[in-house]
Amino acid sequence: MFSSKSKSDMEVSSSSGASLIGAGTIIKGDIISSGDIRIDGTLKGNISGSAKVLIGAEGVVEGDIEGQQADILGKITGKIIIKDLLNLRGKAVIKGDLAAGKLQVEPTVTFSGKCHVGEGSIADVVEMHNEEEHAVAK
Repeated sequence: MFSSKSKSDMEVSSSSGASLIGAGTIIKGDIISSGDIRIDGTLKGNISGSAKVLIGAEGVVEGDIEGQQADILGKITGKIIIKDLLNLRGKAVIKGDLAAGKLQVEPTVTFSGKCHVGEGSIADVVEMHNEEEHAVAK
């Protein structure tokens, strides 16, 4: 699975089941998964999944997250796009924009960014992102 790509270009794939990135593990690259994924270590890259994404209390993601559902207890720096339910719990720290069909936030969470919730929220974030890129290009 990892033989032909350099460490910085690595992409991890999972066709089914759940994947775990344990505490103390650092991954540089993107993760694409059709099964559930849990991050308790550090990911410097993006996550794209069609199931549930769980970022544990010690988990750190420096990149974007896209998925069906997500529970976040750790630290995220990047855009979050969740089609169904996004739970921000515990002492989660989010620095970046988010979009979700439904959102639950505990009072201990720290969030800095723009938030779009409800029907059409995914399209709003994509449009917002395109507008920001256009403004930067000027």
